Amino acid sequence: MFAKENRGNTLHGILLIALFSFAAFYIAEIPIVKSLSFSPLIVGIVLGMIYANSLRNRLPETWVPGIKFCTKQILRTGIVLYGFRLTLGQVAQVGLPAIVTDLIVVCGTIGLGLLLGRLLKIDRDTTLLTATGSAICGAAAVLGAEPVVKGEGHKTAIAVSTVVIFGTIAMFLYPIMYRSGLLDGLSTTQVAIYTGSTLHEVAHVAGAGNAMDPTDTLGIACTATITKMIRVMLLAPVLVVMGLVLSRLRPAPTGSAGFQPAAARRKITVPWFAFYFIGVICLNTLLQSLTGAATVKDIPLNGTIEYIDTFLLTMAMTALGTDTSIDKFRQAGAKPFLLAGLLFVWLLVGGYLMAKYLVPQLMN
Repeated sequence: MFAKENRGNTLHGILLIALFSFAAFYIAEIPIVKSLSFSPLIVGIVLGMIYANSLRNRLPETWVPGIKFCTKQILRTGIVLYGFRLTLGQVAQVGLPAIVTDLIVVCGTIGLGLLLGRLLKIDRDTTLLTATGSAICGAAAVLGAEPVVKGEGHKTAIAVSTVVIFGTIAMFLYPIMYRSGLLDGLSTTQVAIYTGSTLHEVAHVAGAGNAMDPTDTLGIACTATITKMIRVMLLAPVLVVMGLVLSRLRPAPTGSAGFQPAAARRKITVPWFAFYFIGVICLNTLLQSLTGAATVKDIPLNGTIEYIDTFLLTMAMTALGTDTSIDKFRQAGAKPFLLAGLLFVWLLVGGYLMAKYLVPQLMN
């Protein structure tokens, strides 16, 4: 890819995606876009899809390796750096109720997603990506699962689109439910855990939490965000388990005589970047302790690293968008959106029941 004869063309492809990503950052700061909590990641994939359905055919094929580089290596780097947003101390702040609720939500959503995907006859890759995005942290989880699932680019974009749509709906729906009294049966802590354990994106949780408790006097916004970040931490173990299971399910490559070497049958794809992700979380915890920072954002250089990380993830999303045409959405049909919709209902109803009946038991 970066051989001397191809280096220039590869860099052209990377530069193209970088320019789109700069534009995504600018658009995300426009007041109306910002009010909808659309992060640069979401704006980036939209820009990429617009390009894919307009000027993509004019892109020199020699630039494609640079775009692929963004969807693979840059993506994994972004996921690893995502760990600088988390610390082990965040788990201790909320405690057992949030941890148990998050575990049930993540395992239940992925398990239900696989079952529904089979019933709806949706391909395994799309099902896994959609279920993982709904279960953990939306677009970032889909991007994290992509190198493990090894699905086609348009399937990743479809999964991202579904979780973004229903996550955005939830971001507006939860404050409406709270203001209208539908959540009066829950304490403020229960509302916060319900919000953090069921909304898709970190931005969605922040938006809904701030809408319900603008000054955080009740602690809803803070507790909801911490609960959400515990869910994000579960991304690493989920990817490791997913990698081990998929390695067993994928057919091993056959030799020239048609037989499978023993080594090939036993080969396991380990998502090492998931372990690096955990390592970064531990490092960030150590840095917070050494610097005496009150919060993650107060750790020196944390803000800069987070900005760089968001840019790298935006590049990955934009690159995925450039490989996603309307024709591929038509081929996928309505079933992926139906799957995401059913998982949204499970999160909405199942999450409420857990917050109402399970959380109080764990708090005692």
